Amino acid sequence: MADRYPQRRFMPPPGATELILVRHGASMAAVPGEPFDLLDGHADPPLAPDGEEQAVAVARQLETESLGKLFVTPLQRTQQTAAPLATATGLEPHVMPELREVRLGDWEGGMLRIRAAQGDPLFFEIIEKERWDLIPNAEPADEFAERVRRGVEAMVAATGPDALGAAVLHGGVIGEICRQATRSRPFAFVHADNGSISRLVVMPGGRQLLRSFNSTAHLGP
Repeated sequence: MADRYPQRRFMPPPGATELILVRHGASMAAVPGEPFDLLDGHADPPLAPDGEEQAVAVARQLETESLGKLFVTPLQRTQQTAAPLATATGLEPHVMPELREVRLGDWEGGMLRIRAAQGDPLFFEIIEKERWDLIPNAEPADEFAERVRRGVEAMVAATGPDALGAAVLHGGVIGEICRQATRSRPFAFVHADNGSISRLVVMPGGRQLLRSFNSTAHLGP
């Protein structure tokens, strides 16, 4: 009989590390005149009720995965999203300061959402030119990219080879991780939904493969 070579499901190569990237659940609504509290210059709103439900759905989806590590950022919306998964798996979340959201300068505290909803011309310029640092006093793009790169390397080192980790992160950070993995346009991946799941494989030599982006089937209709 001739040799046969069927198609098979993808398996990470020996020595690779897989990271599940979860965007935090929906946070509280921004209200004009009532800015969110800041933590080290970053808006730090808690989860909204919808976000709490998304966190439970994420835990149900991932609790049977063979997770070795669980990562969050200093901002409470990631920690609250990770809490049901931490309870289900018994993992202690490890805080990654490098992976806090991009700093939005004068538009922190929820102002970005408000300006976008009100049709601020600068918001559309940001989208067109794909640069958060068009906002006054926002974090320079190269500095943001470098700290995200360091954060991913730290997660890979902490998770180890032939292992799986999960990280609850922010939309801008997930977008930057995916940009670096694919060498895409800056904003090609900034629209991850709240509670969505993306998967990144990091090879032993450091090469990155984006396996999936923005899966939301576990959230329901």
